[in-house]
Amino acid sequence: MIKLPEPLEDVVFNLLKASNTKLPSDVGWALEAAAGWESDQTAYSQLGAIMDNVRKAEFLSRPMCQDTGIPVFYVKGRFDSSIIGEIERGLARATKEIPLRPNTVDPLTRENYGNNLGEGMPVVHFSPTDDEFVEITVMPKGAGSENMTRLVMLNPSDGVEGVKKAITDAVLEAGGRPCPPGIVGVGIGGTSEKCISMAKEALLIPVGGDNPDPVLREIEEDVFVKLNESGLGPMGLGGRTTVLGVRVKKAACHTASLPVAVSIGCWANRRATARITSEKVEYTQGAFR
Repeated sequence: MIKLPEPLEDVVFNLLKASNTKLPSDVGWALEAAAGWESDQTAYSQLGAIMDNVRKAEFLSRPMCQDTGIPVFYVKGRFDSSIIGEIERGLARATKEIPLRPNTVDPLTRENYGNNLGEGMPVVHFSPTDDEFVEITVMPKGAGSENMTRLVMLNPSDGVEGVKKAITDAVLEAGGRPCPPGIVGVGIGGTSEKCISMAKEALLIPVGGDNPDPVLREIEEDVFVKLNESGLGPMGLGGRTTVLGVRVKKAACHTASLPVAVSIGCWANRRATARITSEKVEYTQGAFR
């Protein structure tokens, strides 16, 4: 582990606070743009209510949604095993002090752990490198959107059109439950678990900008248009804005497989990142203004 300029527990606490109280700037601009093209009055009022909520949350430094989710952490760079304990302490402290809603329960007895920890929690994905930094990203994922996650094992013969249909069907079947307009993260290929992981990771890619892969870019653009032509709209109440973006990742897969996973991010698509060097901590994905 590199020498840290401030306690890692504090960094984790700050990330959880920022991600829950401040909208990422790219999502904010996408919501503003959506309000500009909405002609449906109900949809326009829903977008207005969302933006009003966002500004109040930042001003009051309070979570923008009552479901503060289960935080998913991504850690890369140079670190040692002590980092998991720091993340746990930061999460328990954030639950008490921000406060975050204690969401983790035993899956069978439903007993609440009270601090967003518990068996198998928090979820942390590690990517060690030789870089002279530690980068931590947190994505709080609420149940409304998480419950709409889908994995489909297509036949290879289904091809690109089958992939597009699987994505579109998953989002439309979810309806208003994941609190649209949101971001659609898609994983294509890999094994089943790899595919689902890629779909969630795709939600970390900012809205806007072109996918460097032309085939994936076509999928993103076509699905984006089709979903926004569906009429589902904000909160499923109708309108022209069902999604703010579609982001796709892929990996090689078995010759007999074509896995497709869909992970939907709600309208907030909360996330925040800190890159830590021995000199400073740099936070990104800050507030929308």
